[in-house]
Amino acid sequence: MKERALDNTSRQPQSGGRATAAVILAAGRSTRMKTELPKVMHEVCGRPMLAYVLDACREAGINDLYVVVGFAKEVVIEAFAKEPGIHFVEQREQKGTGHAVSMSAGAFEGFVGDVVVIAGDMPTIRAETLRRLLVAHQDARAAASIATTVLSDPTGYGRIIRGQDGRFERIVEQRDCNPEQLQIREVNPSYYCFDAQALFQALPKIEPNNAKGEYYITDALAIIRNRGDLVQAATSVPAEDAVGINSRGELADVAKVMQRRIQAGWMERGVTIVDPDKTWIDSRAVIGPESVIKPFTCIEGRTKIGAACSVGPFAYLADGAVLEDGASAGPGLLSALDCAGPARSKGGSGSRRDPPVVVRRPPAQSGCA
Repeated sequence: MKERALDNTSRQPQSGGRATAAVILAAGRSTRMKTELPKVMHEVCGRPMLAYVLDACREAGINDLYVVVGFAKEVVIEAFAKEPGIHFVEQREQKGTGHAVSMSAGAFEGFVGDVVVIAGDMPTIRAETLRRLLVAHQDARAAASIATTVLSDPTGYGRIIRGQDGRFERIVEQRDCNPEQLQIREVNPSYYCFDAQALFQALPKIEPNNAKGEYYITDALAIIRNRGDLVQAATSVPAEDAVGINSRGELADVAKVMQRRIQAGWMERGVTIVDPDKTWIDSRAVIGPESVIKPFTCIEGRTKIGAACSVGPFAYLADGAVLEDGASAGPGLLSALDCAGPARSKGGSGSRRDPPVVVRRPPAQSGCA
């Protein structure tokens, strides 16, 4: 797998004036999920979780994206190879996050700028959080920066260790914590920003001195700090955005968070959702203003709903379905069709059983019956 070397003409963030790239960790296999699919390819509201991370980077002005792949890498590459700015780096052996980032070292030779390092299994990441991290890092001219969060239950997360002066010292992973450190609630949600030179000088110095015998990217922070360079840690990640996914249960929890965001976005745009808890809307769907989504409705895939439509109750709109402006879809299935028709009822003009629907057939080349 060939790496593409970066240059300093990469698109720059809105402040700071430094070239910026991202390394996204997507090589892992989640044994707890009992799956043959790469963890980052599991869907959240209709899209692979990795897609949300890539979107957040682009919205933050980061367009050179190095995705570290490993387990079932072909699936990830096939899904994202055609997207702009993406380059793949292979981690053949899973030896930890520090080892994963080091696989991209060749691409950064001669690069002067900043490198954001984030996990690909955190779809709740927001572009605004990345922008704040970049601005704080560049304004302080830090060698490394980390965005932290505070959780009521920090179980499973690396703890932020600060000195008596409140400054960052190091991160200790959960399984390496002593009883006192386990009480710390400020944790590491894996949002990092490094000066590229500082990062790739520190990575070879990491030792696998931990319970898992792995090379942790978090140790690069301590190495950089111990040589006298500035490492800053600011609590700037909302607790909701710090959720990684390591089980099917956590996948479901994150999907609920994302569903709330999707629905809130449409309501802000003038869509009425009568009962959000009893509605599911795919992240790729489009809904026009003044439309009303009634309870027990499922809107799947790239559905397009026009303005002033009424959907539900008990409606299922399949991927590709189209509702023209002012149309209604009641109980039942609305599929994708190749020719638009006016709103109509399957039960005839006098039927009250089946509300009018607008349907389109799949195009002939799709292979659908």
